[in-house]
Amino acid sequence: MIVKERTIPLKLEVYDALMRRITLKHPKRNIIQEELSKIKAGFKGEKAIDYYLQFLPQDNYYIFHDLRLKLYDYYFQIDTLIVTPFFLLILEIKNIAGTLHFEPMYHQLIRKINEKEEGFPDPLSQVRRHEKQLREWLISHKIPSIPIESLIIISFPSTIIHPPKYMTKLHQKICHAQHSIEKIEEISLLYKKSILSKKDINKMKRLLLKHHTPLINIPPCPFGIQKSDILHGVQCPYCQHIPMYRKHGGWVCQHCQSSTKDAHHKAVDDYFLLIDHELTNQKLCKFLLIQSSDTATRLLISMGLPYNGSNKGRIYYRKIK
Repeated sequence: MIVKERTIPLKLEVYDALMRRITLKHPKRNIIQEELSKIKAGFKGEKAIDYYLQFLPQDNYYIFHDLRLKLYDYYFQIDTLIVTPFFLLILEIKNIAGTLHFEPMYHQLIRKINEKEEGFPDPLSQVRRHEKQLREWLISHKIPSIPIESLIIISFPSTIIHPPKYMTKLHQKICHAQHSIEKIEEISLLYKKSILSKKDINKMKRLLLKHHTPLINIPPCPFGIQKSDILHGVQCPYCQHIPMYRKHGGWVCQHCQSSTKDAHHKAVDDYFLLIDHELTNQKLCKFLLIQSSDTATRLLISMGLPYNGSNKGRIYYRKIK
């Protein structure tokens, strides 16, 4: 049973917005596109594991995607956590193509692709760290002690895996996405004693959802892009031209002549992602290229954005998705 759905990564949203809001000839465009493609591929890989997890029994497996929890003064993030009455399972999803060589002695993952080698942080060390962090988090919230296991899931079926040599236990922690259910079933055979009661599981579900802290802000304008490089105005959803113009309570594109009522929603989201985490009536007028502060007020109210203050001093914030 999926308790917490997987969400679109904030970086993906930011880089997508950047591609919409810089000119086609911008010198950083190719770099942004390359990074955006990597993130999209990664998110696609994470979504791929979701397909297989749906075949787990609904009554004993509670699935939490994209958990970000606070422990002491820092946050740790888990790609997927599966809660059962018998054990907890952390899934660390890796979206890496090529041939992978795991080198736990040197705490490194080496990827070979197109005759080139590239080093990555060791995911085996990463899952051990997550196990420790989750265990401490559970203790701090008075959850009964329960075994914690972990798996490293390789999302691309074409990726060739060379597991650690002479380390059979670590070898058992790595698999392709299509074999994940078999691995989970193997782990479940190791734990026959039920530790978490139905009441414990319900408590844990509430705590995980309550204490999940989504990453809602990252520094605006990454890649060293200046705010002055960001194109202002509402983008046409049909031909992608910027800007559209306000006319008769809607938005009209002078490039393709199409019209729409709500194209400003995407533009306002782009503002939060790229310009500032706070929005005022005056700032909206400037970004959407509209003259009327009354129009800006109506647009802001109609969007139902969270806010602080009243009247002219009101500050609006992005909705948490």
